[in-house]
Amino acid sequence: MSKYKSDVWESASVAMRAYWESLRQGGAVPLRSDIDPRAIEGALPYAFILERIAPQVARFRVAGQHLTELIGSDARGMPLTTFFLAGSRDRAAAALEQVFQGPEVAELDLRAPGGLAGFGRRTLTGRMLLLPLRSDLGDVTRALGCLVTDDMIGRAPRRFEIDNVVVTPVIAGRPARTSAPERVALRLVQGFAPAARPAPATNRAPAPHLRLVMPELSVS
Repeated sequence: MSKYKSDVWESASVAMRAYWESLRQGGAVPLRSDIDPRAIEGALPYAFILERIAPQVARFRVAGQHLTELIGSDARGMPLTTFFLAGSRDRAAAALEQVFQGPEVAELDLRAPGGLAGFGRRTLTGRMLLLPLRSDLGDVTRALGCLVTDDMIGRAPRRFEIDNVVVTPVIAGRPARTSAPERVALRLVQGFAPAARPAPATNRAPAPHLRLVMPELSVS
């Protein structure tokens, strides 16, 4: 990756990973409903949330602007495998299932071919992070993720091959092990710190549920 995009990846992935860890009450997988986009505002263009709809199949419920630019349209409702070339879709689906069934954290090194295979476009490399989440029913059927690429996207859509996959088991009571590029410690990058939770209200009716819509990422 270029230095710029490497810095973006480090900032986005470390911040998202640290925020996810901060939500692990007792070391459990966080709930989807706990995710507050304001806590990872700087990573929102690269962020997404997946919903598992069948074994090895998940669709985008939320997708940032960078994903829209990569695929050339709104990614919401599309399966994750839309972003992969045919030869890598089974591998992507298998990694996704490990995230849900482990549960595990998955990191994927990606490459969109250039040259003739890319119709004159430059080779594009990227990285994807997948973090498991629980639904309100308690089952691990959601995932928080980010996808960062290293250069100008060029003409969309861009689809990826998988160069490498690293999966890490999620063990209750322990932080998930980080990959080498992220062993700068799970520091909270400035501008990515989790939003403070308000103190519990007393002697008043519960506040109504709010829908937060960010400029580049809509939460449904």
